Amino acid sequence: MADLFSELKLKDITLRNRMAVSPMCQYMAQDGMPNEWHFQNYASRATGGAGLIIVEASAVSPEGRITPSDLGIWNDEQAEAYKPIVNFIKSTGAVAGIQIAHAGRKASANRPWEGDDHLPEDHPLAWETIGPSDNAFGAHLPRSPKAMTVDDIHRVTADFVAAAKRALAAGFQLLELHFAHGYLAQSFFSPLANKRTDEYGGNFEGRARFLLETFHAVRKVWPENLPLIVRLGVTDFVEGDQGIDESIELIRRFKEGGMDLIDVSMGFNTPDVSNVPWGKPGFMGEQAKQITDAVGVLTSISWSIREPQDANELITSGQTDLIMLGKAVLGDPFWPYHAAIALGRENPQDLLPPPYAAWLKRR
Repeated sequence: MADLFSELKLKDITLRNRMAVSPMCQYMAQDGMPNEWHFQNYASRATGGAGLIIVEASAVSPEGRITPSDLGIWNDEQAEAYKPIVNFIKSTGAVAGIQIAHAGRKASANRPWEGDDHLPEDHPLAWETIGPSDNAFGAHLPRSPKAMTVDDIHRVTADFVAAAKRALAAGFQLLELHFAHGYLAQSFFSPLANKRTDEYGGNFEGRARFLLETFHAVRKVWPENLPLIVRLGVTDFVEGDQGIDESIELIRRFKEGGMDLIDVSMGFNTPDVSNVPWGKPGFMGEQAKQITDAVGVLTSISWSIREPQDANELITSGQTDLIMLGKAVLGDPFWPYHAAIALGRENPQDLLPPPYAAWLKRR
């Protein structure tokens, strides 16, 4: 029976355990470039013992950033700047992954600690946002996006393909497509956001089209021996969302097209998220198990997972295959090491690099 410390094989890559650092935006870049902040952030968590480190959402184009301070991977200079981060992650024995994304109608915003709202349209750093339709997200993000033309749609798909190629050139071993959290791809899939009446809207086939076309286009350029995963919002926990059945059908098609794992998350296509069961650790485990039973695909989950016992139970009970750690590893980069102690593992220091393990092994 697998547990939190079991290896997980994904194509030619083997994760040393079932603990991954989830992509968490830092909003500390300038012109999309990785810098010293990003190096220390990922280096710290790589030395903490996790099996997989996924670099935060990196925009496939300037318009795809959430804020002006987001990371990007839309040019070769950015790709080159990721290399020291990638090399250090690998040197610790962890696998280096990256999430590529387009923020859609949630773009052109202030950083969370500066308001988390849309930049004024006349702000010198603001830009026009795009979406499947011209309806706004609402609440703190009230600006209506430009409804994308079919040419716009094809351009963004090409941006994802170019970003995937750059991620490979930078040395990343795993690629995640960010199709969740109300960003562009997720908003195409959601009837709460997509009001189109052409071939990219309406029924399931239309709303899924952009996601499937983009996935297949990326799959063609991402090596077959390296894992390609998708983060998908499978529910918004509100009436009128796409529903778990449609999500399962989309995931089935991703798997048929060569997806290696589905990162099960929420939609966030509406500011009304009052029904989310935040207090329950790993509350997405129920949906992940439904997906596994229906599709037979590996899954990962995150959200409200703080305690080692909860994380381990989610694996041993078969609800999911991989735990994506967020706030837990921000507060404690050595959470995997401390989890090993809490769960009574022998030689917990062996999760860490030798310079740390040698000292911690001494009495």
